[in-house]
Amino acid sequence: MADLKSTFLNVYSVLKSELLHDPAFEFSDDARNWVDRMLDYNVPGGKLNRGLSVIDSYRLLKEGQALNDDEIFHASALGWCIEWLQAYFLVLDDIMDNSHTRRGQPCWFRVPKVGMIAANDGVLLRNHIPRILKKHFRGKPYYVDLLDLFNEVEFQTASGQMIDLITTLEGEKDLSKYTLTLHRRIVQYKTAYYSFYLPVACALLMAGEDLDNHVDVKNILVEMGTYFQVQDDYLDCFGDPQTIGKIGTDIEDFKCSWLVVKALELSNEQQKKVLHENYGKADPENVAKVKALYNELNLQAVFEEYENGSYAKLVSSIEAHPSKAVQAVLKSFLAKIYKRQK
Repeated sequence: MADLKSTFLNVYSVLKSELLHDPAFEFSDDARNWVDRMLDYNVPGGKLNRGLSVIDSYRLLKEGQALNDDEIFHASALGWCIEWLQAYFLVLDDIMDNSHTRRGQPCWFRVPKVGMIAANDGVLLRNHIPRILKKHFRGKPYYVDLLDLFNEVEFQTASGQMIDLITTLEGEKDLSKYTLTLHRRIVQYKTAYYSFYLPVACALLMAGEDLDNHVDVKNILVEMGTYFQVQDDYLDCFGDPQTIGKIGTDIEDFKCSWLVVKALELSNEQQKKVLHENYGKADPENVAKVKALYNELNLQAVFEEYENGSYAKLVSSIEAHPSKAVQAVLKSFLAKIYKRQK
């Protein structure tokens, strides 16, 4: 795995160098240095799970055949396109949310002399994806399908972000809007498509598959993405900050979290009143009251029941799939997230 990661990181260096010498733009030294620093700050810093899973998935689809250098390079390039997409979303998300830190360092727009230039950097990051695809995939029979895929997933993610933003509008804090249906819609569009479906769809296209024949795979991966986000919501409140690497603020931020939706569903009138009065307030005393109510409602047990039910349902959907190779891809994704602590 360490070897795969270092190969993957080498491909980043190649792609970055190509982008910094793109013939479509005449770079000054200042411009080249800016983009170089901006990319290193924002693109390779995360866990790289999404990108690496393109290579993992492609390898499983090839059913044990050794991949040649060309295949490893192309699968890695597609993995990096997903990491570029993620970087673009995060740079802009952090501005919208007025966040302070990301991956243990200041958000890009918080870096001295960056500020709102970060908005244009986000646009640049997004524009690097078709540059990479054109350079390395233009001659492939699935080139147009790749462009379509990235465009569609980007549209779905931006639309999910929009529902999330308009739901948590300041001055319009209305908990009664928060339902499982709304939670699911936000999660499906904002997270599941680009984090779960996109890496596998890239691998399927590379393997010569038609995505229209794999709607069932998309549905299973979107379910998995939903389960992943519910875990995230749970860990935000009940996870160990040392383990998850961040201090959760969903309660303060008035997030449409699975926990608050479940709490609203299970509360009596008196408990609902506690939620309405305390949810979305930054004061630690208000937050403590919400957490106390979560414990009173035994949401940890409710989550455990949800987790076990989701897992069983996902396993049976996966095992119903006719292709053993596709099953292996889906099972590998599920194994990575089942009962995770971070």
